[in-house]
Amino acid sequence: MTDEPKGYDREFTTVINRRSQIRAGFSTAKGDVTRFFVQLEYRYKRNWLEVVRFDHNPDTEFGHDITKDGLHMDIYRDGEKYRVRNDFPPVSLNRAPRYCTIYIREHADRLLRRFEQWHNVNATDH
Repeated sequence: MTDEPKGYDREFTTVINRRSQIRAGFSTAKGDVTRFFVQLEYRYKRNWLEVVRFDHNPDTEFGHDITKDGLHMDIYRDGEKYRVRNDFPPVSLNRAPRYCTIYIREHADRLLRRFEQWHNVNATDH
């Protein structure tokens, strides 16, 4: 995986099926979200690969600040960021982790199919 998010106050993994999961983490200060990530991952050849990632982490060199730039989704192909989708509605920082998780759950089938096509894999291959 590329640049794996680490060091969040709380981290969660939700299994979608045997080949995919949603991994998320967030940190808070005085009850408010200060940084987060939510990503869809695909298990291939014993590794978890990013499919898409939402994040907010303005204190890092390449971090994003959704309060200034709006919510965006990084789309991964061949282990690297391939494209950024930024046509999401305004979402408050405190609501963003939940919004992103729901978005990924609702669109997981389509996102995973595209990932499998790009990488020439089939869910039954591994």
